[in-house]
Amino acid sequence: MPAEPRRARIPDHVVHRAFPSETVVLNLETGKYHGLNATAGRMFVALERSGSVDAAATVLAGEFNVPRDQIVRDLRDLCRSLADRGLLELDDLRAA
Repeated sequence: MPAEPRRARIPDHVVHRAFPSETVVLNLETGKYHGLNATAGRMFVALERSGSVDAAATVLAGEFNVPRDQIVRDLRDLCRSLADRGLLELDDLRAA
């Protein structure tokens, strides 16, 4: 089982723009666009601003009024998915 992501960073080759119903993310290296729903888009922006999965989870739990443990699980799943597509770089707990 892979280590849990601890820190997240949006690489320089990724640009994004938030709209009311979705966030569009472009990987400039592949030329592929990716659409994130409003919730995933908000999580993406929170990760960008905080850089830390834990710090983003704390902010989002308050915003969404959802238990922090649930937000952490959802954020970690999103991080892995984004990293698989080259849209996010992760440092895991073993690397810290």
